[in-house]
Amino acid sequence: MSQTARAAASGTNAITIERLNKSYAAPAKKGEVHYIIQDVDLTIKGGEFFVLLGPSGCGKSTLLNMIAGFVSKSGGKLQIGNVDVDKPGADRAVVFQQADSSLFPWLTVRQNVEFGLKMKGMPKAQRGVVSEKYIKMVGLAGHERKFPRELSGGMKQRVQLARVLANDPAILLMDEPFGALDAMTRRTMQKELSSIWRETGKTVIFVTHDIQEALLLGQRIGIMSAGPSSNISHIYDVPFAYPRDISSQEFHELDRTIQAHFDH
Repeated sequence: MSQTARAAASGTNAITIERLNKSYAAPAKKGEVHYIIQDVDLTIKGGEFFVLLGPSGCGKSTLLNMIAGFVSKSGGKLQIGNVDVDKPGADRAVVFQQADSSLFPWLTVRQNVEFGLKMKGMPKAQRGVVSEKYIKMVGLAGHERKFPRELSGGMKQRVQLARVLANDPAILLMDEPFGALDAMTRRTMQKELSSIWRETGKTVIFVTHDIQEALLLGQRIGIMSAGPSSNISHIYDVPFAYPRDISSQEFHELDRTIQAHFDH
């Protein structure tokens, strides 16, 4: 992606969050309010790879779903560019942990990737060009005619990612997308995603509870406090060049620093 295009995207794809809240009324006690997340402040630049890191139940997925427009806010500010987020939009796409729930089992790999393009009315020939590009990008060339039941878990996640990329959203929202994969496949997918992000220049918000994964992928890492009433307690810049060396002393030092937030 050109520097000019990245500069233009940095403003329109920027995400601004100020004192963002999500709460619900306690069912047993009239008038009592419980907060899932409370007073979250965060600014993400367009084209940035930002990781939300925290333990299970801390509100990471809730915050991601609020940015996606799936969950409404209870208070505060949430904007993409200068536009308030109050519903899903074509500028955002979500990649879930379980690809099975998002792929159509009766469609081939190519048909799954082209599904959104077909719904938009894109001509067949053009759909073929686009799908071929992203199927190749995620490493699935040669598997175009296979059905989801014929694919491994990692391959299904590649199909899900290719389909999302084919629709060309400005922002990728990724909710522990590699959490269900074996260790070797997960590491391969992390490398693939990092390469794709650097090639496309999209804004990525990636949810995980794995510190090493966060360090391998993110330019910045936001640490979410334990719930309820979670917020982003610390933000770390990750100064390492890509691709990252998991065996380096600097990597291990930052790993230990971040781990200290959860050793209690």
